[in-house]
Amino acid sequence: MKNQFLPLILLFSVSIFAQTDARIYEIINAVSAERIEADITKLAGFGTRNTFSDTVSDTRGIGAARRWIKSEFEKVSFDCDNCLDVFTQKDFVKADGNDRIPKDTWIVNVVAVQKGTKYPNRFIIMSGDIDSRNSDGSDYTKDAPGANDNASGMAGTIEAARVLSKYKFESSIVYLGLSGEEQGLFGGKGFAEYAKAQGWEIIGVLNNDMIGNIQGVDGVISNVDFRIFSEPVPPTETERQRNARRFYGGEVDGISRQLARYVHKTTQTYMPEMNPMLIYRLDRFGRGGHHRPFNDLGWAGVRIMEAHENYTQQHQDLRTENGIEYGDKLKFVNFDYAKKLTAVNAITMASLAWAPPAPENVAIGGIVEPSAKLRWDKVDGATGYKIYWRDTTSPTWDHSRYVGDVTEFTLDGIVIDNFFFGVASIGVNGHESVVVFPYSIFR
Repeated sequence: MKNQFLPLILLFSVSIFAQTDARIYEIINAVSAERIEADITKLAGFGTRNTFSDTVSDTRGIGAARRWIKSEFEKVSFDCDNCLDVFTQKDFVKADGNDRIPKDTWIVNVVAVQKGTKYPNRFIIMSGDIDSRNSDGSDYTKDAPGANDNASGMAGTIEAARVLSKYKFESSIVYLGLSGEEQGLFGGKGFAEYAKAQGWEIIGVLNNDMIGNIQGVDGVISNVDFRIFSEPVPPTETERQRNARRFYGGEVDGISRQLARYVHKTTQTYMPEMNPMLIYRLDRFGRGGHHRPFNDLGWAGVRIMEAHENYTQQHQDLRTENGIEYGDKLKFVNFDYAKKLTAVNAITMASLAWAPPAPENVAIGGIVEPSAKLRWDKVDGATGYKIYWRDTTSPTWDHSRYVGDVTEFTLDGIVIDNFFFGVASIGVNGHESVVVFPYSIFR
């Protein structure tokens, strides 16, 4: 007798074990360098987007810029049958008596939320910064086009909204324009606190700050290298967790580091021409970015940016000195490169938003035994689980085994002393959650 369920079984098997999803390639191909160029040109054309610049003019200043960004999100929402909830979120900042905050102002963020169909309170965030600056960050009258820093990241965020709004996702996605970055990460801090007050479950923040330059001040030119900055462990970890790390490891296995590895793996799977660089640091040396306020509240967040910076084109007055052209001008942005990094963000968010929640209460055992044991609690939407492991000195998860829809598994012959381990949930469509490192021990 013919098995009427065989096609369904085969489809399920293919989706579980397939290495790629054709929709991800569609997303990559849909990202447009031409639209990104038009958006960066528009943003740079506002003259300055300094946090304290004009808020009334329709052609100059941060007010005009954020109203235009909001209108672009509203156009995207109109095209997808109002699939985006577009609004502004703001906080008032008072002058601090020094040059960093020269006058009272509203820090206004522009937000577009694409609600998930199954887990609407789980959010993946992609952010870009609205504001720009010149040599003097408190000078809000002089031109500061900020073409790369950070019209590129903001344009990428808008473009990601255009592309991903054509799809339905199980988890929610937020496309976010943040203000006040150059004065002290005010926009990120305000929105992170807003999300916390709303009871959001944020599973990842992708902060895009400068994604358009390919020629570094060191002379290196590359349109494939990019960096993923991530902190090692959350600042909110407990004393007990810190003590456990001393004996069991996990110094480089916090939630932000796992998110960074997820970006790295997704890129290598779907965009092998790119070279994602895992940087084991919260941000560039001694500097900061808008993912940090989310990290401060205990959420996973990373910074995605170009690998080769040119400091003559960052935070500089427009001028030429000793034959060097200074300033963050449109002419220095590589739009095809910005397209690639926008695609990296888009496919990471799509993969996460199509995946089930990560496994909970992951624990590990196998002390003084010949095999490593892992156990975890099932999560809604997962059809199976995958165990990952790697050498303790490896930056990436190099080995894995799909173990089915179970809650515990023993890796025979793999000694717990010699590797680090983690567990990911797998959905019916084959997409995986981030890997969860086991901080709990059982015997």
